[in-house]
Amino acid sequence: MSGPDVNLVLRSTRVVTPEGTRPAAVAVAGGTIDAVLPYDTEAPAGARLEDFGDDVLLPGLVDTHVHVNDPGRTEWEGFWTATRAAAAGGITTLLDMPLNSLPPTTTVGNLRTKQQVAAPKAHVDTGFWGGAIPSNVKDLRPLYEAGVFGFKCFLSPSGVEEFPELDQEQLARSMAEIAGFGGLLIVHAEDPHHLADAPQRPGPAYADFLASRPRDAENTAIEGLIAHAKRLNARVHVLHLSSSDALPLIAAAKREGVRVTVESCPHFLTLTAEEVPDGATEFKCCPPIREAANQDALWAGLADGTIDCIVSDHSPCTTDLKTPDFASAWGGISSLQLGLPAIWTEARRRGHSLDDVVRWMSAGPAALAGLTRKGAIEAGRDADFAVLAPEATFTVDPAELFHRNQVTAYAGKTLHGVVRSSWLRGVRIASDGVLAEPTGRLLERDH
Repeated sequence: MSGPDVNLVLRSTRVVTPEGTRPAAVAVAGGTIDAVLPYDTEAPAGARLEDFGDDVLLPGLVDTHVHVNDPGRTEWEGFWTATRAAAAGGITTLLDMPLNSLPPTTTVGNLRTKQQVAAPKAHVDTGFWGGAIPSNVKDLRPLYEAGVFGFKCFLSPSGVEEFPELDQEQLARSMAEIAGFGGLLIVHAEDPHHLADAPQRPGPAYADFLASRPRDAENTAIEGLIAHAKRLNARVHVLHLSSSDALPLIAAAKREGVRVTVESCPHFLTLTAEEVPDGATEFKCCPPIREAANQDALWAGLADGTIDCIVSDHSPCTTDLKTPDFASAWGGISSLQLGLPAIWTEARRRGHSLDDVVRWMSAGPAALAGLTRKGAIEAGRDADFAVLAPEATFTVDPAELFHRNQVTAYAGKTLHGVVRSSWLRGVRIASDGVLAEPTGRLLERDH
């Protein structure tokens, strides 16, 4: 057994490593993975052995797209509830989005406020994105130096007045500033002109809502974003891709060496427009859930590497904001606790493996954010794990979720994959839905 300080050994017949899934024993010393060893390696004297049998040992998931809304709109969510839901769902690291909280993360002072609120409540490791808005170009470098992982902007209205969108000139100015210090700009890419020109018919009909957020709005915004990134040699990331039409554009840009990455989300990959009942605004998000054929193309984009990762875009609200009118209801899907089983259920149906899921939901987001200690079971990484029973099923009962508001588009769905436990730096933080006291740390970008 490696290393004299090994105090914990985790063993499974199925351990997902960067080299593939195999029987292994994972030795942990001081919260770090010391070695990945043959399955029957004997644990050293004094080390605790945890044998998971045939349950799968995965690296803890990394979710780089979570709206925690704390402080300021804590009735929508909060660090305590969000990080408990994350831990119960196998997520051991999350990054908080800079808006829907008050204040938004647009200055160093506002970042410090968020950190202060999060520190005692975090059940998982938690980092922060900064925000790029028209008035804060001067704040971007100081925020970066204060440890944010990059900057989020909107190209169309965000839904909250304290986080205004960037026009094309402001986008170029912010992107140039961020590129100047080697930062990352992550973008909600919907073109405001296409949205303004689309038919706006309020009411409960999902078809009317879908028509109000056309694919062209995404495609045009992404095309413009790629052009700016190419000209400025900037690093950009497309958030929550829902239009599969944009995949050829993104693939071509990547081939040309443009530094663009892209994510999609469980709801775009597992839910379809055809199944959304009228008035069921728990399914409302922007950009929207599109048709089944579009979903098939998104899965093809995952399979060929055009889409780099899958993250939740967990964007909760209070129940009363989910009115039956798709035009006025708050847009956002609550899925933090359910992303892994939702994706695994669909992935296995489509012939993908848990190795693929780990690449998309752990390694990919960790690489996006530069979290070099997260995202893989290999020596030198944090001992963050999820233990999954992949053949087991459960039916989603909203009342059993740790989200502050038990509203979810997955209610009543039967999913494959039960998270048995989650581990953070070698400590079990969730076990069969029972949470330990919070031990999450606040993360800053590696300087």
